[in-house]
Amino acid sequence: MKRIVLGVQYDGKPWLGWQAQPHGQTVQDKLEFALKAIADAPIKVSCAGRTDAGVHALEQVVHFDTDIDRPLTSWVRGVNAHLPDSIAVRWSSEIIQPADSEQDFHSRYSATARTYHYVLYNHSVRSPILSGRAGWVFRPLDEQKMLEAAQYLLGEHDFSSFRATSCQAKSPVKQMYSISIVRQGNLIFCTLKASAFLHHMVRNIVGSLIVVGVGNQPPEWMREVLLTCDRSIAAPTFMPDGLYLAKVDYHPKWNLPQQVTTDNWFA
Repeated sequence: MKRIVLGVQYDGKPWLGWQAQPHGQTVQDKLEFALKAIADAPIKVSCAGRTDAGVHALEQVVHFDTDIDRPLTSWVRGVNAHLPDSIAVRWSSEIIQPADSEQDFHSRYSATARTYHYVLYNHSVRSPILSGRAGWVFRPLDEQKMLEAAQYLLGEHDFSSFRATSCQAKSPVKQMYSISIVRQGNLIFCTLKASAFLHHMVRNIVGSLIVVGVGNQPPEWMREVLLTCDRSIAAPTFMPDGLYLAKVDYHPKWNLPQQVTTDNWFA
């Protein structure tokens, strides 16, 4: 039995999230349909992190097991021939178990960190071109105050204040490695890297940063929100439009041909 790993990129706008559903209108549904066409047998995949409806991925990582003998190129070009334009497999790899490894590779459990981007369009008038691809804030944002507020989130914390009520994670404690906020004209790029993220955690953090950015709260408010561990204190969940799963980190021993190698993908 072979374990195949894929790097998948998708525009989440047309789909109702990642996870397979009876209606079949999810990214996982479409990917498994395309894989079945190449393998001539049903294939179930596991992913690094499930994304909600409207959320995008620059590089989602998935794996599956199969005894079907196909060249790696078939898992890219062949599968892509059966996928809609909004979804594409970017690379494939067969896992060779390292001699020093006690556990098999798993797209979710082998991950050591995850990076998300949130793109904000800060302009008084909405952009139809960026609809579904960037979150819109019509009031002027002070990105420096947002960055100052974000510093309170660095390190290991209980992120219950930014956790969705439906979150099924075993623990709300996560390690936030870095947060950058960069403006380029009317676009503001927020990049968050952590050991893992709770359900809606990025969107809830961005919503709270916007509260600071428009001047409704000082940067120090973010520390208060974090320490209360109370979801009702933080801002409402912000729209999914500008959220991108950017990169999932793994130990080099797995030798994955990942293509997203920089946090500054917009540079």
